[in-house]
Parts: sequence; structure tokens; C-alpha cells
Amino acid sequence: MTVMIHDPDLIEALQDVKDPEIPAVSIVELGIVNLAERRGEEAYVELTPTFVGCPALDMIRSEVEKRLAKVDKVEKVSVQVVMNPPWTSDRITQEGRKKLTEFGIAPPLQDMEELHHRVPACPYCGEVEGDVHNLFGPTACRAIYYCRRCKEPFEGMKPA
Repeated sequence: MTVMIHDPDLIEALQDVKDPEIPAVSIVELGIVNLAERRGEEAYVELTPTFVGCPALDMIRSEVEKRLAKVDKVEKVSVQVVMNPPWTSDRITQEGRKKLTEFGIAPPLQDMEELHHRVPACPYCGEVEGDVHNLFGPTACRAIYYCRRCKEPFEGMKPA
């Protein structure tokens, strides 16, 4: 499912709301915004977390409410968390993938050629030959990898 943009002002404002665990990426770029529309003077937003039980969800909801309350002609903000459709890493925008890399987190593998390697490209040197160090990273949506070229460990988003 793609983001239904009913109000470009809301989407622009939501670009200011960052993922607390990856502050370089907005929730729009991460692909967790399903719907952002105005219903009269109400801003209505549907979010799908990257995984069930995401510990950052309450913080994200609060930041969405605060940010959208500042949008012109918005008197009320409603944020609904939905699990259907489920979030997948395919929802991360190209800009989000670029920002993840710049932040030092490898974006998730996408195509069959990348999936053949099982390890994403190192965000530091670009090497595609690496090893899975630990499938359980600091969050449920990330793993720890090891680059064979620059010898650096790095985090990477799991494909989902």
C-alpha cells in the first residue's frame, strides 16, 4: 500500500517528525505513514509501526500530534495505529534509504541480486561482502553485520 496523500501540508509537516531510534529519517521516509488527511479542522493520520510492539510508537504518536497541531487551520489531531497493511521495508523511500546509509545504517536488501548476498552493502565503504554478526540488533528491525573490507561492524535494516 502506498501513502495516500490527501493534504500535502500534513505530509510536509510530518517530514519534521523523525524516528526516535533513527533521527536522520522522517516517519514519511521510513514509510510508516499510511494516510494523512484533513477531516474539516481535524488532521487524521494512520501509522503502521515497523514491527508490533515498537517501543518508539508512543513517542512518535506524541510528536505527530504536537507537529500537526501547529499546521494552519488544524484544531484537532487524531492518530490511529493500524497493523493492516503490515509495514515492509519496501515502504522506505529512496530518500529514506539514502539517509539511512548516511546515518551509518545499511538500508534493507531489495532485489534478488542483493538478497543473494544476504548482507547489505557496508554504509561506510560500500562493500557487499560481509558477514552476519548478530540477527538481533538494537531494535527488532535491525541486525548487526561485519564488513570484510573495512573491518567495521555496522547495523542494517532487516528486509521485511
